[in-house]
Amino acid sequence: MKIFDFKVSSTRLDTLDKNCYSFFEQKNYSNLPYKLTLNNNQLRKIQIQSDKPFNSIQKNQILSFIVEDVVTFVSKIDSNEINFIKGKLGDDTLIKYWLYHTFFPILLTFESRYYFLHAGAVEIENTPVLFIADAFGGKSTMTDFFMKKGHTMISDDKVGTYEKDNLILSVPSYPYHRPYRKMEDLGLFVEDFAKDSKPINCIFNLVKSDENSDIFINKISGIEKFKALKYATDIDLPINQKQRFQSLTNIANKVDIYDITIPWDLNRLEEVYQTIVEFIKNKKVI
Repeated sequence: MKIFDFKVSSTRLDTLDKNCYSFFEQKNYSNLPYKLTLNNNQLRKIQIQSDKPFNSIQKNQILSFIVEDVVTFVSKIDSNEINFIKGKLGDDTLIKYWLYHTFFPILLTFESRYYFLHAGAVEIENTPVLFIADAFGGKSTMTDFFMKKGHTMISDDKVGTYEKDNLILSVPSYPYHRPYRKMEDLGLFVEDFAKDSKPINCIFNLVKSDENSDIFINKISGIEKFKALKYATDIDLPINQKQRFQSLTNIANKVDIYDITIPWDLNRLEEVYQTIVEFIKNKKVI
């Protein structure tokens, strides 16, 4: 199974290709001098440590990600190797959750492979469409509704993006979907999961509206577009700042973003769904 288009395997590194990371358990860990404490909604104490400053990431710089009492992940930048140390509360389920959901995206961010957006994403007309929103703004509900309608899932929560041939592509995350709120849970396995990275069609910024309001789609630009993307940035750490700002600017310049008003009534989700699908069909023709 691929995670953000990479395989993570308990196989010797010298037998793996460049799109794989080896993953092995180790017994001991030494604290590193440079530290970042992360806020999170999982009620865990989390810290990133490194042997060098965070303001200038270098090849072979040691990075550790510590979930207190659960697991510590250790990797050298660009080594394609991850080691882990189980904590007293660590089990396979929790280790898998923290690897997929948090540490691996952070490692890929440190390695400047992707720029992550906090978004749900599905395929519409075989093209990636992303949903971003304020907290509790409906992106998980929207993603779940499209999946129930038979649309292929790209990501439930985190969308890795990168630029290729002057286009911004989205990366399939991992085949799990969480249509409910439960801490430290990857969710349900998804069969209909995207296999390949594709150029992003557009991004919808979900805007809550009165339950009786009409549904409007308005293209945004300029500072409003940049602000929407900045708010949707998933891994906002003080690293590679110039490069990350350029990545954000490139997305803003090369991907259409639309505000869409969402009547706050589940009974109108079908109407919202039809509006989006029709919009994408017409946009594709244009």
